[in-house]
Amino acid sequence: MAASAISFGTVLHAQDNQWGLVYEQAITENEPGKVNIHPVKYNLDGIEIAANVYTPAGYNPEEKEYPAIIVAHPNGGTKEQVAGLFAQRMAEKGYITIAADASYQGASGGEPRHTDKPYFRINDIHGMADYISKYPGVDPQRIGAFGICGGGGYTLGAAKSDKRFKAVATLSMFNSGRVRRNGFMDSGMPTIQQRLKEASDAREKRVTIGEIVFTGDMNLTDEEIEKLPFDLYREGAIYYNRTHAHPNSTFRYTMESLMDLMTWDATEQINLINAPLLMMAGNKADTFYMTSDAFEKATGTTDKELFLIPGATHIQTYYVPEYVDQEVNKLTEFFGKKL
Repeated sequence: MAASAISFGTVLHAQDNQWGLVYEQAITENEPGKVNIHPVKYNLDGIEIAANVYTPAGYNPEEKEYPAIIVAHPNGGTKEQVAGLFAQRMAEKGYITIAADASYQGASGGEPRHTDKPYFRINDIHGMADYISKYPGVDPQRIGAFGICGGGGYTLGAAKSDKRFKAVATLSMFNSGRVRRNGFMDSGMPTIQQRLKEASDAREKRVTIGEIVFTGDMNLTDEEIEKLPFDLYREGAIYYNRTHAHPNSTFRYTMESLMDLMTWDATEQINLINAPLLMMAGNKADTFYMTSDAFEKATGTTDKELFLIPGATHIQTYYVPEYVDQEVNKLTEFFGKKL
């Protein structure tokens, strides 16, 4: 294996955990008095959503009310990867947490599979709030939202209108609309109209002959990974396809989704967010420009903080123990004060 892949450390396998969890120090069994995981399913506008709820040690809904946090996963990710890691770690801090697979993705329902449209991803976040607000022991007045990567951009989208979220946090925020429209680091500006035409043609194929056109497949060799131009793509290919792979996780999405993605932006009307806002990112992340841009435009709240993790790239914020510890400590401080 290439040197960069080896540097990612232990390879985790979904089949080694009864819930398919692929993150370090994941729960392996539910034990009384400890953090427990509860797989659940619920209906969201006719789509069955698959989620995991984590309850804190000593969970006793009859005698105590708990704050809750919803966790939105990255693009291409699942609830069993980094979203599950942070859901478990925050449950260890006393929160009831939920991580759900996005509609049309993972173990959730929805056809065509791998549809990736902002409306649905944002509605998924509203749906997690719907479900967790009624969960035994949850104080519906103390719900926070936390999104990672693409889930961070969609969390900003949800928080513009959903005032149930009393505090909002992101990690390594990825503005999916900007990147699908302009290319990563705005490198695809000359091909915007071409890609919109390809997306439109894909929709035409679906409605005329029933064929679904996909894009974003990334099943690469180690040598091909080494040649990718950005840290995000190199390290992401290793994380999602090697060290933390999950059978439901894929970069694939329908080409038609670009019609919606390319006309959306996480920062549009971001001034509608008036809740306390924490945005975290690695100071070596090549995605940091998106966090910086959103943070500057989030003028609807004066209670906001930009927290940088020294030495961390985008993907490293997902799993490197020293970085995760810093992030969990910061989230605990933030939500502890704001919820």
